[in-house]
Amino acid sequence: MSEKNDGANRDVTKRSARERLQAEREQQKKKDKRRRALVVGGAVVGVLGLAAVVGVIAANTGKGDKTAKGPVAAPSGATGKDALAIQTGKDGAKSTLTVWEDFRCPACKAFEDNYRDTLRDLENRGLLKIEYHLVTLIDGNMRGTGSLNAANAAACAQDAGKFGAYHDLLFVNQPQETDDAYAKNAKLLELSKKVDGLDTPAFRSCVEGGTHNSWVATSHEAFRAGKFKGTPTVLLDGKDIFGDQANPLTPQKLKEKVEANAGLTPKPSASASASASVSPSASASGKPGSKTVFKGTTED
Repeated sequence: MSEKNDGANRDVTKRSARERLQAEREQQKKKDKRRRALVVGGAVVGVLGLAAVVGVIAANTGKGDKTAKGPVAAPSGATGKDALAIQTGKDGAKSTLTVWEDFRCPACKAFEDNYRDTLRDLENRGLLKIEYHLVTLIDGNMRGTGSLNAANAAACAQDAGKFGAYHDLLFVNQPQETDDAYAKNAKLLELSKKVDGLDTPAFRSCVEGGTHNSWVATSHEAFRAGKFKGTPTVLLDGKDIFGDQANPLTPQKLKEKVEANAGLTPKPSASASASASVSPSASASGKPGSKTVFKGTTED
């Protein structure tokens, strides 16, 4: 074989080697590209999957907070339609006061502070019974769980036969509307120590376990279904006596109405004109005797 042919063969061999090497490199690049695409794609799917899981958890958590799903466990002695009311006072009383309240509601505190003595006096005389309905407006408006937790604790106190005293204590010690202090069970349990005989293992278990949460949620749904304007809503024998701004209710006027229902002839008090007037348009100062005007709590 001539040197010329031998050189030509070597050139062909070199070109073939370079071509094979180039082909192998191109193939490897394609493999690397596919592998990177799979890794990135897998990472994206993983992130989206995690986001979906977190979203489901968040959605379920939110639904749980709002609906308090579970069996409805009414507190002992609950009365009224669907056992959604807690009654104080004597069964034989001629007058029934229906009160819709939220333990975080400043307007409800103002009502309680101004009318508490009158209400307890009428109850003790056997003239009035009160049906309390507990709602969670502030939890919805301000966010949090203080309204729910406090209402559950009050229902637990009802189980122990201590509702009236604990109910009053919760309003006397009500935190600022923006302070969701009642969301902490420790706070609710601390207050229970001020009610004789309430701080028991059974009460603690009821509070910490949220035994009556679903009952409270059902009560709130009944409030919404009733299309009430806000809290407090106060009805005397089914009639709204708290929302008439032209003739605002006072403790003295309430006393006279209840006594009249019982067939008693009320004697106007000399201090009647000085009685505190609290209506859904009056101020939430909560000070007995205050005539400043406040707005009741309404649902956003």
